[in-house]
Amino acid sequence: MDFSALISQLLNGLASASSLFLVAAGLSLIFGVTRVVNFAHGSFFMLGLYVAYTIVAFLSHLFAGGWTFWVGIFLSSLSIGLLGAVVEILLLRRMYKSPEIFQLLGTFALVLVIKDLTLCVWGAEDLLGPRAAGLGGSVNIMGRLFPSYDLFLIALGIALLGILWWVLNKTRLGVLIRAASQDREMVGALGVAQDKLFTAVFFLGCSLAGLAGALQLPREPANLNLDLTSISDAFVVVVVGGLGSVSGAYAAALLIAEIKAICIFLGTMEMAGLTISFSKLTLVSEFLVMAVVLILRPWGLMGKQQGATRLHNYIEQPHHNGPKNSKLISFIFIFLLALVPTLTQNFPYTTVLGIDLLTAVLFASSLHFIMGPGGMHSFGHAAFFGLGAYIAAVLFINYGLPMEGALFIAPALTAAFAIIVGWFCVRLSGVYLAMLTLAFAQILWSICFQWDGLTGGSNGITGVWPREIFNNKPNFYYLTLFVVAISVFFIRRVIYSPFGYALRSVRDSALRAEAIGITAYLFQWAGFVFSAFFAGTAGVLYVFSKGSISPDSLGISKSVDALVMVILGGLQTVGGPIVGAVSFTWLQDYIVRTTEYWRACLGGVILVLILVFPKGIAGSLIDLKAYFSRSLSLNSPKTIEET
Repeated sequence: MDFSALISQLLNGLASASSLFLVAAGLSLIFGVTRVVNFAHGSFFMLGLYVAYTIVAFLSHLFAGGWTFWVGIFLSSLSIGLLGAVVEILLLRRMYKSPEIFQLLGTFALVLVIKDLTLCVWGAEDLLGPRAAGLGGSVNIMGRLFPSYDLFLIALGIALLGILWWVLNKTRLGVLIRAASQDREMVGALGVAQDKLFTAVFFLGCSLAGLAGALQLPREPANLNLDLTSISDAFVVVVVGGLGSVSGAYAAALLIAEIKAICIFLGTMEMAGLTISFSKLTLVSEFLVMAVVLILRPWGLMGKQQGATRLHNYIEQPHHNGPKNSKLISFIFIFLLALVPTLTQNFPYTTVLGIDLLTAVLFASSLHFIMGPGGMHSFGHAAFFGLGAYIAAVLFINYGLPMEGALFIAPALTAAFAIIVGWFCVRLSGVYLAMLTLAFAQILWSICFQWDGLTGGSNGITGVWPREIFNNKPNFYYLTLFVVAISVFFIRRVIYSPFGYALRSVRDSALRAEAIGITAYLFQWAGFVFSAFFAGTAGVLYVFSKGSISPDSLGISKSVDALVMVILGGLQTVGGPIVGAVSFTWLQDYIVRTTEYWRACLGGVILVLILVFPKGIAGSLIDLKAYFSRSLSLNSPKTIEET
């Protein structure tokens, strides 16, 4: 092995670590003080690059000299910081008392809005900026040329780490930030204006993200995919380093960047008769690191266990009493659904959309089971959906197993995988649980993306069709309706069974549940596996309805879709995921076919939902019904005895 090549790769890793640290440091500061996991932080990084491109081009057109590049970098960082402060004041300030999962979805909706605004202003083409003034050359290191700009980034990362350490440890603002990261309610009780502190931290965090993006101007083109790619890496760094720890963010960025650099250096090697491609591990290495750290030390390498928040969680238990004639209503609803293919013979797309709606209902219902009664936040639930689909496709293509067999075997194997994953996940809670499920989902995505021989790699698996009788879309619709109806009915029965009540008792107070003889983690583990089984069932229906499956079905966006469905319908109602899945799938299909800027429209709907209807459609309707019932009872004439 060439030692100089190793040194060159390690230096590349240092340069990447510096850029990643700037993004992660801002994200860590924001979470440490506000407890908001800002999914839109990657969007500010992306905007920093676009804004820097525009400002530098504008200044270069007006003035001559290399100073325009550096002024443009500074101004873009400042403008992104101001934008972050405005977003905090107008939007995020209204989410501080919401559960973490609502904050994640709210900031993800902001990602969708910012992406389409960026598309509208700068277009879809990549934009390549100029080289940095005075740093366009290379330096000879051990016989290899290394870019001067990358050496500058390495030095800048170390310098900014020192500056941030000084700010956090030697200034009053730093003292307040560190105090708020431990107990923000106590800081408020001592007379500190929390709103001003939060705005200042958002300004600082977003300025760092904007600076990180602007500094990438000579290294990579501005493109619309930078938001999600950067935020996933930043999440990993923050979680590994420790939420709220700036020094931990730098250590984690350094660790992950150097692991990737070493993987690239090793390339493909023969070990014990096996060919191992270490370069492919770069897609999953950071998530492997995050999974290991969360399992062994959930609060990160240099983080501290967060103080308990005093904010009350307003997610209610599912309502025990539905309508008196709920069974009759359900049968009528299913009967009407059965008439859809007949009533829409002249509109065959309606049947196809109906299959998608039913599949989404089962997927959302499976997630609702662990989020509502279980109280477990999953940000990687699509892993079970996609795994069920992939297992069914492999069994069908490679072993000739018919769809009927896949409907039983694939969900069972998915549940077996969930037994392993769930054993680690249920020992965590809150954002740590969400991040660990995300890590496992990304690991599984990477396997499906790279295993060309089994999963088809990035192309996926095609040619997965049901037997001839179900190739007819109306017949497949009836099969899907039957499977989904039975599955949702069974999920509902389990929610109102002794197991479901025990699961809710663990959600509300694990300590009290343990005191009456309920082993908390065993019940949550069982609920996790139960949910994965039905997510896998939805995946099997999906792959046979579409005839193919790709790694996108295991991605973050698919998991977010399920989260939106559940919250759109309402966490506190059993029928919520059904209402949410139907509403979201129909809305998404309509918006995508109507406008180019469908992401902004969808993001706007999600923001309205979280800010105006936090209980979802079904929950809001139930509250409205209860309000009118109380009004009628108060206005109705009373007898003397009642008085």
